[in-house]
Formats: sequence, C-alpha cells, structure tokens
Amino acid sequence: MKPAFLPRTVIILGLVSFLNDTASEMITPLLPLFLTATLGAGPAVVGLVEGVAEATASLLKLVSGRLADRGWNAKRLVVGGYTVSNAARPLIGLALSWGWVLMLRFGDRVGKGLRTSPRDALIAATTPTRHRGRAFGFHRALDNGGAMLGPLLAFGLLSLQVSMEHVFLWSMVPGALVILLLVFGLKTTPSRPVKVESLPPLKWCLLSAHLRGLILAAGGLALAAVPEAFLVLWATERGLILAWVPLIWAAASGVKALVSAPAGSLSDHLGRIPVLVIGWSARIVILIVLALTHNHPLAVWGGFLAYAASLAFTEGAERALIGDVAPAEHKATAFGLYHMVVGLAALPGAVLFGALWQWWGETQAFFTAAGMSLVSIFILVRLSRVRELSSSVR
Repeated sequence: MKPAFLPRTVIILGLVSFLNDTASEMITPLLPLFLTATLGAGPAVVGLVEGVAEATASLLKLVSGRLADRGWNAKRLVVGGYTVSNAARPLIGLALSWGWVLMLRFGDRVGKGLRTSPRDALIAATTPTRHRGRAFGFHRALDNGGAMLGPLLAFGLLSLQVSMEHVFLWSMVPGALVILLLVFGLKTTPSRPVKVESLPPLKWCLLSAHLRGLILAAGGLALAAVPEAFLVLWATERGLILAWVPLIWAAASGVKALVSAPAGSLSDHLGRIPVLVIGWSARIVILIVLALTHNHPLAVWGGFLAYAASLAFTEGAERALIGDVAPAEHKATAFGLYHMVVGLAALPGAVLFGALWQWWGETQAFFTAAGMSLVSIFILVRLSRVRELSSSVR
C-alpha cells in the first residue's frame, strides 16, 4: 500500500532546503548589483566570484560524497555544510571590497559542497525505490519554493527602503531556522566505520553503464544549459522592464516548485528514462522557440517560465535514477560525482553561450544549445539500455 507520507528525513530535508533557499535567494539576484554599483567592481570580477564559488562547490560535492561512503556521519556533514553557508552568506552585507565578497562566497559554496551529496544520499537511503522519484520531486519543489520566496522578501524589504546590505543581514533569520530544524528535527545517523581499503578506487570504468550514461548526459545538458543571467538579458532585450526582473525570477522558481513534485512522482510510474527524455526533448523545443521569439510580453513571460518548467521536470527523475542504479555503499559518492560533473560542465557552458551570443548573435547561441541538448539525449539513450532500466525502476 502506498504510504500516506514521505519519510521524516525527506520532509525535514525538504523544509531545510526551503528555508535555506529563501535565505540564499534574498542575496543572489542582488549580488551582481552589490558588487558593481556599491563596491565598484567590474563584470570580470562578478564572473570571477561566481566562477570560483561554483567550481568550489562542484569539487567538494564529490569529496563529501566519498567521505560519507567512508563512514563519516552524514548528519554532521549536512549540518556542518548548512552552518558554514548560513554563517558566511549574510556577512556579505558587511563587505568593504570585492575581495571580501569573494572570500565569503567561497565559504558559502564550501558549505554547499559539504552538504549536497550526503543529503541526497540520505533521501535515497530512507525512501523505497518505488517512491524515490516522489521524494526527490518533493525536495526539489520545496527548494524551488524557497527560491521563489527569497527574491519576493528582498523585493519587499527594498520597497521599504531597506538597503541591500541590510537585506543581506536579514537573511540570517531563515538561515538560523535552517540550523535549528536540522539539529532538532533530523534524526542522527549512525557512523559506519569503513576501512579505506574496502572501498574500490574511484575509476570511471568501474561505474555501471547506466550511471555513466546518466552522468555524461547530465553533464552535456549542463554544458548546453542557458544560464539564468542570459535569460534575464534575453527578456530585457525583448521589452521586460528592469523593475520586473525580481518578479519574473520569483515566478520562474514558483513554476519549478509546482512542476517538480508531480514530475518526480510521474517517474515512479512511467519510468525514469521516459520522463528524462520527455523533459529534455521539451527543453530543446523551448530553446528553439526562445531563439525565434520577438518582442511580445506574453511570449517573453511564457518562454521564460516554460524554460524554468522544463528544468524542473527532470530534476527529481535525475536524482532518483542515481539513487536507483548506484550501489548502497557508494550512493553518496555517485551523487557527488553527478553533482561535480554537472557543476563543472556549467562553467564552460556559460562561457561558450556568452561567446556565441557576442560573436554570432543570440539566435545562434540558442540553436547551438538545442543541438548540444539533442546530443545529450542520444548519449543517455545509447548508454543506459532503456528497456532494461525502465522496467527495473517502474
């Protein structure tokens, strides 16, 4: 019989992600403006800060996953990661130079790197296979819900004439709730002493074909993904006024929150691979539409929100599939490898998209992203043995 509720661990971690993203997204949309308008930094510094931050998080996700599989206490890694992020992030409001912002963003992303893989492994380990898509979809829905609330809170505070620096400091409130909820709500996970020599070396050839296929395909999708900053630029060039940017950003996160949970549950019934193929194919169509869209408000809002929906449609299925195919003793490592590849691929992908936009125009950039996405679908289907895997996770 289908349980009425998801496991306690999944619910607690979902609420934690909701609060943490609320705190994070009170800052993220404003950070480029803070660096340039308040601290006098240039666009190159903005790219440096974000590049260093995301590369740090991507690499540490693999390290933390490996540590969890070697017996480190998963709850301590999760609590430690969220604590580091929520201690460093609000202090950006006190920064007097971009160097301090770089250091604090580095600390924020260190925390993200420490927590992400052990957290996903906990969700996978505490949820039966037949409900794993529902669990990850629920988690992503709350995560995106927080990403919607954060910009709205920032917009409200700014409307009350609160300075950007004080908005950053106000993010301490949901950040403190994150730590309290983790400490008192998340059950302690027993440490699993594992001899280092008992873990096989982390070699690509030792991974299953299913796992290799998903990681390669997800990396290709990340390489082809359109960064949100470019979507904002695309929208403003088509008539979206600047004052509406925080609202369309929040609306996109709201759409993701609405789509994530049902799409994750759909993968429990239809199969992970079919959901991924449907979602990734829809992304290709939307990229082509974005390339051809002209200056019409409904088309701009529709295209922006449709692309957000296509991203959210596959989030739960991707994570659930890793939980399905990775061995129990190596789940955290598998999640770490997945997150690392996706994160590192996104960096050159953003540079490539920007270069194509600048040299050949935005239309060519969107068409190239669509073509690269199609290659990623082919990789997934070719390496994952669709029929066998689909039947094993239905």
